Amino acid sequence: MSRDTAEAEAGMKGIRFPAWHGKHYVTLAELLVRLGSSGLDLMWRVELDWIIDPRCVEMEKRSAEAGMDTLTLLSLTTPSLQLIDAEVCGFAGDELVLVLTEFDSSSWDVRAADERVLGDLRRHYPGAEDL
Repeated sequence: MSRDTAEAEAGMKGIRFPAWHGKHYVTLAELLVRLGSSGLDLMWRVELDWIIDPRCVEMEKRSAEAGMDTLTLLSLTTPSLQLIDAEVCGFAGDELVLVLTEFDSSSWDVRAADERVLGDLRRHYPGAEDL
């Protein structure tokens, strides 16, 4: 992550919640759907520490280029893809507005410029804690 991106992320508020709810794993695809219109018009860049599926290679390739729109990212994540140590950054133009970080398939951190996004996610994931 660039220094500018790190500074933008530092100014955001965030939450953390478990990636597992019983036997259900919260996938990136599920999070993107839960974002609804808040995530629809963003461009995404993905950094992965573990390449566990051929779709991960495509995500990294597109991220190295201009990024990808939400529907493209959704098509690459499908509900069955479980990530390990991933950071997914959503941009509105050149501005970083959303960061989804998955830690070791155990928890998600969500940082957002718009606190309404966090409120919506808190309702879906009641175990969420403030960062």
